[in-house]
Amino acid sequence: MKIVIVDDHPLVRRGLAAVISMQSNLHFAGEATNGQEALMIIEETQPDLVLIDLKLADESGLDVIKAARSRGLISKFILLTSSASREDFLKAEEVLVDGYVLKEALPEELLFAIQLVHKGRKYYDPGLMEDKMRMSGNSPTDELTPKEKEVLIELGQGASNREIASRLFISEFTVKKHVSQILAKLQVADRTQAALYANAVGLTKYEMSYD
Repeated sequence: MKIVIVDDHPLVRRGLAAVISMQSNLHFAGEATNGQEALMIIEETQPDLVLIDLKLADESGLDVIKAARSRGLISKFILLTSSASREDFLKAEEVLVDGYVLKEALPEELLFAIQLVHKGRKYYDPGLMEDKMRMSGNSPTDELTPKEKEVLIELGQGASNREIASRLFISEFTVKKHVSQILAKLQVADRTQAALYANAVGLTKYEMSYD
Protein backbone atom coordinates (compact mmCIF):
# COMPACT_ATOMS: atom_id res chain seq x y z
CA MET A 1 0.00 0.00 0.00
CA LYS A 2 1.58 3.29 -1.13
CA ILE A 3 1.05 6.23 1.24
CA VAL A 4 1.72 9.96 0.81
CA ILE A 5 1.91 12.36 3.76
CA VAL A 6 0.76 15.99 3.49
CA ASP A 7 1.59 18.20 6.49
CA ASP A 8 3.35 21.52 6.91
CA HIS A 9 5.24 20.44 10.06
CA PRO A 10 8.53 18.55 9.40
CA LEU A 11 8.44 16.67 12.72
CA VAL A 12 4.92 15.41 12.05
CA ARG A 13 5.88 14.22 8.57
CA ARG A 14 8.96 12.43 9.87
CA GLY A 15 7.04 10.82 12.69
CA LEU A 16 4.32 9.55 10.38
CA ALA A 17 6.89 8.35 7.86
CA ALA A 18 8.70 6.42 10.60
CA VAL A 19 5.48 4.68 11.69
CA ILE A 20 4.64 3.74 8.09
CA SER A 21 8.17 2.57 7.23
CA MET A 22 8.12 0.06 10.10
CA GLN A 23 5.20 -1.81 8.52
CA SER A 24 6.08 -4.45 5.93
CA ASN A 25 2.83 -3.97 4.00
CA LEU A 26 3.06 -0.15 3.83
CA HIS A 27 5.28 1.95 1.56
CA PHE A 28 6.08 5.61 2.20
CA ALA A 29 5.71 7.04 -1.33
CA GLY A 30 6.36 10.73 -0.70
CA GLU A 31 5.49 13.88 1.22
CA ALA A 32 4.26 17.42 0.65
CA THR A 33 3.98 20.60 2.70
CA ASN A 34 1.22 22.43 0.80
CA GLY A 35 -1.59 21.95 -1.66
CA GLN A 36 0.41 22.48 -4.84
CA GLU A 37 3.11 20.01 -3.78
CA ALA A 38 0.44 17.57 -2.64
CA LEU A 39 -1.35 17.49 -5.99
CA MET A 40 1.96 17.05 -7.82
CA ILE A 41 3.14 14.14 -5.67
CA ILE A 42 -0.27 12.45 -5.72
CA GLU A 43 -0.44 12.66 -9.52
CA GLU A 44 3.14 11.42 -9.81
CA THR A 45 3.00 8.48 -7.38
CA GLN A 46 -0.71 7.54 -7.58
CA PRO A 47 -0.78 6.47 -3.89
CA ASP A 48 -3.42 4.18 -2.46
CA LEU A 49 -3.88 6.51 0.51
CA VAL A 50 -3.03 10.06 1.54
CA LEU A 51 -2.65 11.22 5.14
CA ILE A 52 -3.42 14.94 5.07
CA ASP A 53 -3.57 17.62 7.74
CA LEU A 54 -6.82 19.56 7.99
CA LYS A 55 -4.93 22.85 8.40
CA LEU A 56 -1.97 23.46 6.08
CA ALA A 57 -0.58 26.89 6.97
CA ASP A 58 -2.92 29.22 5.01
CA GLU A 59 -4.68 26.35 3.22
CA SER A 60 -7.25 23.73 4.12
CA GLY A 61 -6.55 20.07 3.56
CA LEU A 62 -10.18 19.76 2.50
CA ASP A 63 -9.56 22.11 -0.44
CA VAL A 64 -6.65 19.94 -1.51
CA ILE A 65 -8.85 16.84 -1.38
CA LYS A 66 -11.53 18.62 -3.40
CA ALA A 67 -8.96 19.60 -6.04
CA ALA A 68 -7.65 16.03 -6.16
CA ARG A 69 -11.16 14.65 -6.64
CA SER A 70 -11.84 17.16 -9.42
CA ARG A 71 -8.73 15.90 -11.24
CA GLY A 72 -10.02 12.35 -11.09
CA LEU A 73 -7.40 11.15 -8.60
CA ILE A 74 -8.71 8.01 -6.89
CA SER A 75 -6.52 7.91 -3.78
CA LYS A 76 -8.27 7.50 -0.46
CA PHE A 77 -7.83 10.33 2.07
CA ILE A 78 -7.50 10.22 5.85
CA LEU A 79 -7.81 13.62 7.51
CA LEU A 80 -5.47 14.36 10.43
CA THR A 81 -6.68 16.98 12.88
CA SER A 82 -6.66 18.15 16.49
CA SER A 83 -10.28 19.31 16.28
CA ALA A 84 -12.97 19.94 13.70
CA SER A 85 -15.82 22.40 13.38
CA ARG A 86 -19.30 21.65 12.10
CA GLU A 87 -18.34 23.31 8.80
CA ASP A 88 -15.27 21.08 8.54
CA PHE A 89 -17.38 17.96 8.98
CA LEU A 90 -19.92 19.10 6.40
CA LYS A 91 -17.23 19.89 3.85
CA ALA A 92 -15.41 16.64 4.61
CA GLU A 93 -18.59 14.71 3.83
CA GLU A 94 -19.00 16.73 0.64
CA VAL A 95 -15.53 15.83 -0.66
CA LEU A 96 -15.87 12.19 0.48
CA VAL A 97 -13.13 12.01 3.09
CA ASP A 98 -12.47 8.34 3.91
CA GLY A 99 -11.24 8.67 7.47
CA TYR A 100 -10.70 11.03 10.40
CA VAL A 101 -7.85 10.56 12.90
CA LEU A 102 -6.96 12.80 15.83
CA LYS A 103 -3.33 13.91 15.86
CA GLU A 104 -2.93 12.64 19.40
CA ALA A 105 -3.92 9.11 18.33
CA LEU A 106 -1.54 6.26 19.13
CA PRO A 107 0.44 4.75 16.22
CA GLU A 108 -1.58 1.53 16.42
CA GLU A 109 -4.82 3.53 16.12
CA LEU A 110 -3.53 5.24 12.97
CA LEU A 111 -2.44 1.91 11.49
CA PHE A 112 -5.86 0.43 12.26
CA ALA A 113 -7.51 3.37 10.48
CA ILE A 114 -5.22 2.95 7.46
CA GLN A 115 -6.00 -0.75 7.12
CA LEU A 116 -9.73 -0.18 7.54
CA VAL A 117 -9.88 2.61 4.95
CA HIS A 118 -7.76 0.57 2.54
CA LYS A 119 -10.43 -2.15 2.74
CA GLY A 120 -13.02 0.35 1.54
CA ARG A 121 -14.53 1.22 4.90
CA LYS A 122 -14.77 4.55 6.68
CA TYR A 123 -13.00 5.38 9.93
CA TYR A 124 -14.06 7.98 12.49
CA ASP A 125 -11.84 8.61 15.49
CA PRO A 126 -14.20 8.06 18.45
CA GLY A 127 -13.30 11.45 19.91
CA LEU A 128 -14.16 13.22 16.68
CA MET A 129 -17.37 11.27 16.30
CA GLU A 130 -18.59 12.44 19.68
CA ASP A 131 -17.75 16.04 18.71
CA LYS A 132 -19.67 15.64 15.47
CA MET A 133 -22.76 14.31 17.22
CA ARG A 134 -22.57 16.98 19.90
CA MET A 135 -22.59 19.67 17.19
CA SER A 136 -25.77 18.20 15.78
CA GLY A 137 -27.35 18.27 19.23
CA ASN A 138 -27.63 14.49 19.44
CA SER A 139 -25.57 11.72 20.96
CA PRO A 140 -25.44 8.50 18.94
CA THR A 141 -26.03 6.50 22.11
CA ASP A 142 -29.45 8.17 22.40
CA GLU A 143 -30.54 6.02 19.46
CA LEU A 144 -29.62 2.78 21.21
CA THR A 145 -32.12 0.67 23.12
CA PRO A 146 -31.28 -0.22 26.75
CA LYS A 147 -30.23 -3.72 25.68
CA GLU A 148 -28.06 -2.36 22.87
CA LYS A 149 -26.36 -0.08 25.39
CA GLU A 150 -25.65 -3.09 27.58
CA VAL A 151 -24.13 -4.91 24.62
CA LEU A 152 -22.06 -1.84 23.72
CA ILE A 153 -20.68 -1.67 27.27
CA GLU A 154 -19.65 -5.32 27.00
CA LEU A 155 -18.00 -4.62 23.63
CA GLY A 156 -16.06 -1.82 25.31
CA GLN A 157 -14.73 -4.38 27.79
CA GLY A 158 -13.56 -6.62 24.95
CA ALA A 159 -16.15 -9.36 25.46
CA SER A 160 -16.84 -11.90 22.72
CA ASN A 161 -20.36 -12.65 21.47
CA ARG A 162 -20.41 -15.83 23.57
CA GLU A 163 -19.34 -13.94 26.70
CA ILE A 164 -21.93 -11.22 26.08
CA ALA A 165 -24.65 -13.83 25.60
CA SER A 166 -23.73 -15.48 28.89
CA ARG A 167 -23.54 -12.23 30.86
CA LEU A 168 -26.80 -10.80 29.51
CA PHE A 169 -28.71 -14.11 29.42
CA ILE A 170 -29.50 -13.91 25.70
CA SER A 171 -28.56 -16.07 22.71
CA GLU A 172 -25.48 -15.49 20.57
CA PHE A 173 -27.80 -14.92 17.62
CA THR A 174 -29.50 -12.10 19.52
CA VAL A 175 -26.10 -10.64 20.41
CA LYS A 176 -25.16 -10.61 16.72
CA LYS A 177 -28.38 -8.78 15.88
CA HIS A 178 -27.73 -6.19 18.61
CA VAL A 179 -24.13 -5.69 17.45
CA SER A 180 -25.33 -5.15 13.88
CA GLN A 181 -27.82 -2.51 15.05
CA ILE A 182 -25.17 -0.81 17.20
CA LEU A 183 -22.75 -0.53 14.28
CA ALA A 184 -25.47 0.96 12.08
CA LYS A 185 -26.67 3.47 14.67
CA LEU A 186 -23.18 4.59 15.69
CA GLN A 187 -22.09 4.67 12.04
CA VAL A 188 -18.95 2.65 12.75
CA ALA A 189 -17.40 -0.07 10.63
CA ASP A 190 -16.91 -2.91 13.13
CA ARG A 191 -17.03 -3.99 16.76
CA THR A 192 -13.51 -2.69 17.42
CA GLN A 193 -14.57 0.84 16.53
CA ALA A 194 -17.71 0.42 18.61
CA ALA A 195 -15.56 -0.64 21.57
CA LEU A 196 -13.27 2.35 21.07
CA TYR A 197 -16.33 4.60 20.98
CA ALA A 198 -17.79 3.10 24.17
CA ASN A 199 -14.53 3.77 25.99
CA ALA A 200 -14.11 7.24 24.48
CA VAL A 201 -17.50 8.42 25.76
CA GLY A 202 -17.11 6.61 29.08
CA LEU A 203 -20.33 4.60 28.75
CA THR A 204 -20.85 2.45 31.85
CA LYS A 205 -23.64 0.33 33.28
CA TYR A 206 -24.17 2.98 35.95
CA GLU A 207 -25.37 5.39 33.26
CA MET A 208 -28.05 3.03 31.99
CA SER A 209 -31.61 4.33 31.98
CA TYR A 210 -34.71 2.21 31.57
CA ASP A 211 -37.26 5.00 31.65
